[in-house]
Amino acid sequence: MIAIVAALPGELSAIEAAASAEGPLTTRRVAGRDLRGGTLCGRPVLLALSGVGKVAAASTATLLVEQASAVILVGTAGGIGTGVEPGDVVVAAELVQHDLDARPLWDRWVVPSLGLSHVPADKALTAALAAAAEVVIGEHGADLAALGLGTPHWHLGTIASGDTFIATAEDSTRLRRDLPGTLAVEMEGAAIAQVCHTAGVPFAVARTISDRADQAASVDFPKFLERIAAPYARDLVVTALPWCP
Repeated sequence: MIAIVAALPGELSAIEAAASAEGPLTTRRVAGRDLRGGTLCGRPVLLALSGVGKVAAASTATLLVEQASAVILVGTAGGIGTGVEPGDVVVAAELVQHDLDARPLWDRWVVPSLGLSHVPADKALTAALAAAAEVVIGEHGADLAALGLGTPHWHLGTIASGDTFIATAEDSTRLRRDLPGTLAVEMEGAAIAQVCHTAGVPFAVARTISDRADQAASVDFPKFLERIAAPYARDLVVTALPWCP
């Protein structure tokens, strides 16, 4: 069974609708989380909303790794890397907590229990999401154009997570300086990565870029979520599932 998780209801809504079209979803409430079981592309799936932030994400992931053989996180993120623009898709090769600092006992960003700062995503799941991203970005051009966005691209690289919402040019510049090569920033991925890595459960992350993580963001987020991010998340997962181990 593959678990599919997102932070916001709108990020998971199209996936839930696609699963519901294949058959009824069963819901179990466990430790304050609704876990919805069903099928997608004929494969058993477990759908869950984590809520926003690393603690919410980690607590949800802890429930999922006890039941699922793999975890896929989808949703939105802010673009940090050069050329990572709204409407693009970033697939995580690795994830880092940009606000974790246990110095002087450990180096900055290192997760003490893991002994590393950048947690690698599962190669097979990531390859499936990357292949899906290459297909999916060509399917929503009209919707992107309607929101004033250009031709989308997909990227593979580092995603940074933290409990601080990055929304100013100063914050984005600092993050680029501190963690060069980071492509996107959000608030859940690295926490889910830590839990899955510890549990030995494969995981992968794909994020649709909603803005450039600064105050110049001009896209209407609710419209972007409904018209772009939710369909992207559904199409990424549906396209990737047949390639997932």
